[in-house]
Amino acid sequence: MPDALLVSGGNDIGPELYGEPINPKVKIDSDRDKLEMQWIRTALDHGWPLLGICRGAQLINVVLGGTLYTDIRALRRRTYNRPSLLPTKQVAVEQSSFLHRVVRKTRLRVNSLHHQAVNMSGSNLRVVGRDLDEFCQAFEGTLPQRIIGVQWHPEYLFYLPAQLRLFRWLVNAARS
Repeated sequence: MPDALLVSGGNDIGPELYGEPINPKVKIDSDRDKLEMQWIRTALDHGWPLLGICRGAQLINVVLGGTLYTDIRALRRRTYNRPSLLPTKQVAVEQSSFLHRVVRKTRLRVNSLHHQAVNMSGSNLRVVGRDLDEFCQAFEGTLPQRIIGVQWHPEYLFYLPAQLRLFRWLVNAARS
């Protein structure tokens, strides 16, 4: 059995999973949603550390009863929602957060490949990182089990020490 779980990015999450109508124009993968939801529940049941990246963070939020914005593009006021692998956005990280202890920064430069985002956070999650438009960019669990969800893609930013620390945290948490 694994000792930690990383849930990666990908297609949109089926909006029916968080009470929104289905848009036939949006590409979803219901089988993947179901499989990853089962893995997230297993990780939660076993107390494994969890790291969710973009879609993965959104799905962790949905499994814990949270909701999503199906499309934030029209809601943006201070930042663009242009997809980019480069770190073109800033995220303010709460200094008192566990995420801050992991990344050791209060401001992160991040990339963006999404148009869905956390709206209402799920049970036992708290938002600890926001962008200039105040959208959730990071959350963490409030229970002893360590959960971090990030809206960006740190796997493309591994050359930035703060981003690499997210993966080091997960590996070290799995070992302990």
